[in-house]
Amino acid sequence: MASFRDIRNLLVESFDDGDISEDEFLLLYDANTSKNPDFPYDCYGSFDLNEMDDSECLAEFRFHKNDVPVLLEALQLPQSFTCHQGTICDGIEALCITLRRFAYPCRYSDLIPRFGRPVPELSMISNLVMDTIYQEHNHRVTQWNNTLLSPPLLESYARAIASKGSPLPNCVGFIDGTVRPICRPEQNQRIVYNGHKRVHGIKYQSVVLPNGMIANMYGPVEGRRHDSGMLADSGLLRDLEQHAFSTTREPMALYGDPAYPLRVHLQVPYRGAGITPQMEVYNKAMSAVRMSVEWIFGDIVNYFKFLDFKKNLKISLSAVGKMYVVCAILRNALTCMYTNSTSEYFALDPPTIEDYFS
Repeated sequence: MASFRDIRNLLVESFDDGDISEDEFLLLYDANTSKNPDFPYDCYGSFDLNEMDDSECLAEFRFHKNDVPVLLEALQLPQSFTCHQGTICDGIEALCITLRRFAYPCRYSDLIPRFGRPVPELSMISNLVMDTIYQEHNHRVTQWNNTLLSPPLLESYARAIASKGSPLPNCVGFIDGTVRPICRPEQNQRIVYNGHKRVHGIKYQSVVLPNGMIANMYGPVEGRRHDSGMLADSGLLRDLEQHAFSTTREPMALYGDPAYPLRVHLQVPYRGAGITPQMEVYNKAMSAVRMSVEWIFGDIVNYFKFLDFKKNLKISLSAVGKMYVVCAILRNALTCMYTNSTSEYFALDPPTIEDYFS
C-alpha cells in the first residue's frame, strides 16, 4: 500500500504531466497530507525479533524474547494484521509495537528506529492490536471468570489468605476502586474531576486474588463516581450471590474498604465510634493482608508506564478507558508467566498462560 509520501509524489508528477488540474491537485494533495511530521523511516531496516537481545525485549516489551511468540499464541492473535487502508503487519511485530507503546511514555516517532515504519502505520497497528485484544479477551476480567473463581479455587484462596493472619476465614480476595488521572478535557471537566484525589480521571473497580491475578474489573466510569456507586452498577454483588460459594455451599466473601456496604459476600472493616479493642485488632489484621490489592494496581502502571503519562491520555482523542483494561489483561499474562509479589507473598501459584486464555 502506498504511503502518504508516495501518493503526494505521484500527484506532483500527474500535475506536471497535465493529467490533473490545479484545483484537483490542491484538493488531493491536501487530503493526502498527514498532520504528523514527515519523519524519515526508509533508512531503518524492518523489525526482526530474532536480532534483539533478550534484555532489550524485556526492557522494551516487558516479556522475554522467547515468550513473545507464546503470548501471541495465547492471546489467539492472527499471524498478520491488515489495517483498514491496506497496511499489512506480521503478528509478532504488531504485538511488539503495542507492547512497546504501552511500556513507557513515548511518541510514535520514537518507535520508528525500532520498527522502520511511518507514524501513521504505527498508530493504526497499535490501535488495531489493542482493539483485537479487548474484543477477544475483555470478558476474562469484565465478567465472572470460572477459570479463576471456581469453588475449589475459592477455597484455596481463603486458606492462603487465612494463613497470612486473616481473621476472616472465608475471604477469597480484595476489592477496591482506583482513579487513573487523565488530561483535563476541554468539555465536561466536572464529570471526570475527582475531588478526593484532586485530579481529572476515570475510575475502575477491581477484584484481586491472592494468586496475583485480576479476577474482575469494572469501568471506566467518570472520576467523580463513588466506589459504592460503581459496585451497584457493576452487578458484582449479584454475581457473588450466584457463584461465590465453596464446594460445601458456604458463602465466600471479598474484603473492601469502608466505602463499601456490608453484605454476606462483601466484608468491610468495623467503623463508627463504638469500636472495641477486638474490633481494632480485626481491622489491623485485615488491613495487613489487604495491601496486596495496592500492589497489583501499582504493577499495572509500573509495567505499562504509558498509563501514568496523563498529558497524553486524552479521552476525546484516544481510547483511554480501553487501554487500562487491555493492560490489565496483559498484566495477568505477565503474572501467569512470571508470577508477581502478591502470589509470592501468599505462596499461591497463578494459572498457566494456556489455562488462563483457553
